[in-house]
Amino acid sequence: MAERPNLVFIFSDQQRADTMACYGNDWLNVPNLNALADQSFVFQNAYVTQPVCTPARASIMTGLYPHAAGPIVNQLVLSRETPVIAEMLPDEYYCGYYGKWHLGDDVIRQHGFDEWISTEDGHIPEYTQREYRNVYSTYWHYLVDNGYEPDMERAPGKFIFSPRLRSQLPEEHQMASFLGDRAADFIERNSDKPFVLYVSTFEPHPPYNGPLNDMYDPAQIPVGPAFLQRPDGTSLFNRVRGNYYTQYMYEGGDQSADPYISGNATSGHDVTTELGWRTLRAHYLANVTLVDRMVKKITDALDKAGVSDNTVVVFTSEHGEMAGDHGMLEKRSFYEEAARVPLTMRVPWLSREQTILEGSAGHIDLVPTLLDLLGQERPDHLQGKSLAPVLRGEKDLSDNEVVVQWNGNSEELPDRFLGSAAINRMNALPRRCIITPDRWKLALCAGDEGELFDLNNDPHELNNLYGDPTHRDRIIDMSARLRIWQLESGDIAPLPSP
Repeated sequence: MAERPNLVFIFSDQQRADTMACYGNDWLNVPNLNALADQSFVFQNAYVTQPVCTPARASIMTGLYPHAAGPIVNQLVLSRETPVIAEMLPDEYYCGYYGKWHLGDDVIRQHGFDEWISTEDGHIPEYTQREYRNVYSTYWHYLVDNGYEPDMERAPGKFIFSPRLRSQLPEEHQMASFLGDRAADFIERNSDKPFVLYVSTFEPHPPYNGPLNDMYDPAQIPVGPAFLQRPDGTSLFNRVRGNYYTQYMYEGGDQSADPYISGNATSGHDVTTELGWRTLRAHYLANVTLVDRMVKKITDALDKAGVSDNTVVVFTSEHGEMAGDHGMLEKRSFYEEAARVPLTMRVPWLSREQTILEGSAGHIDLVPTLLDLLGQERPDHLQGKSLAPVLRGEKDLSDNEVVVQWNGNSEELPDRFLGSAAINRMNALPRRCIITPDRWKLALCAGDEGELFDLNNDPHELNNLYGDPTHRDRIIDMSARLRIWQLESGDIAPLPSP
């Protein structure tokens, strides 16, 4: 390792773990992600801190749980006083942030980054300064320069490119392609100095549509036993969501009369038949290939610049996607499909072969781990720990437990309408989830049914054991672990007595 190694941190948006060969998917068209994983440490079970955009990103960037970082729901701004990893590095590091930010003032360079390539214009109401409303993203200018016209009025007189329109663009103008080209340019220009580059793309986030829609035959794509299975015997939150998304398949009715289903959740897909659901899922998976091709541009640029051997390359996603499993879409769930994500780290001076790391790990540990790999001290305020000793073979994850949170919402902290009043009522309740080292998962909510899953024998989470009296002691012990974590992390969310 050189005195100042580089870091390239690549993350997609809403990509579930089972989209790479190292996580059991040997048929998806992601050769570059698979090639990167073949040279990386692979965290077999990696979890986000909260399965929704802004809170998850806050943890990725700050090393704090959402309740400590501040943005506990979407539409909140990360304080300029809360440092991110770029502000924890010495001045000799040249830092770039390229892509989706979603932590406030998206179009403005901030938080210690020297270069800023912005890609989103849809968060205007969250901008902290009025003058920022007159600034368009780098990607907006790129699309206009290529002859496209924005189609959505996001503020009076301010037109932006809607996700629907962006999804219809040819591959060369998709966000992932745009970011891959610019990331490669960043690497070429800065290969003579220590650098840190974060690249964050929107794909495969909905809408479930893109230029590669014909890549898979929907009728032939593999699905698991939870696909389109309503989550009976679980929390009311999961049940009302599963029943809502699958109502037009199981009870009939006109999905076009439902503005959320037809205009937001399913983006024009037919969800009245299994084939329609499979088509939606096939399109989602095809968009993962856009991410894969972006990754190739970045890793090729590292090779061409001759800095691969001195660069940590991380790949992960901010959260997953239900994609029809348990009858649901989107995220906001503790189920594995939404809360568990891919996480690979290529650290060439430690290994260039794939090393599977059994056990569980969390995004909360990313910042301290990366600082350690870059030879930097861990600031005392960070709530995670460095996993670099695990990469070096000095420790393992056999005693590591992971906590995932959901912080609810209120009139003061609103979330968007999620399709039904019943869903939004349950969405308002804070929840906490713990995954213990022996791979049991407990989810608790003061106003809802608890959930207990044995991930060893029930990896698809089909059998809620919370009400089984034989697991009473286990629930008490896991509840105690959660409360200890609350004390240590300053979390005050109410939890029920076991």
